[in-house]
Amino acid sequence: MAEKIIIATDKAPQAIGTYSQAVKVGSTVYLSGQIPLDPKTMTMVSDDFAEQVVQVFENLSAVCEAAGGKMSDIVKLNIFLTDLSHFATVNEIMSRYFQQPYPARAAIGIKALPKGSLVEMDGIMEI
Repeated sequence: MAEKIIIATDKAPQAIGTYSQAVKVGSTVYLSGQIPLDPKTMTMVSDDFAEQVVQVFENLSAVCEAAGGKMSDIVKLNIFLTDLSHFATVNEIMSRYFQQPYPARAAIGIKALPKGSLVEMDGIMEI
C-alpha cells in the first residue's frame, strides 16, 4: 500500500474525534467531514444556514491548501443537510467556490449532525 500522509492545518477546525482532517495516499486526498466551526474558537460560526455553508467551504478550502491542492481539485463532494429545502442555498454558495467542470456530488438529508450543525461536507481530492 502507498504511504499515508496525514494532513493537518490550524486554518481549519481541529479534529474533535478519532480522525484526521485529511489523509493523502498517492495523489488522492480524502477530506474528512467539515462542519461550520470557526477554527480559532472551535465554536459554531452562526445559526444562519448560509453562513454555515460558507464556513464549511472555507474549512474545506483550508484543508485542501494544506494538502497542496485547491477546491477545484475536489472530484467528489458529499453534502449532508438536516433540511433538504436549503439545497438551493447550497448551490448558490457552491457556485462561488467551484467552476465547471464541477465535482461529482451527493446531497444527503439526515436527521442530525455534530454540535447541532445544519450542514457538513466531505470529499475526495485528486492532486
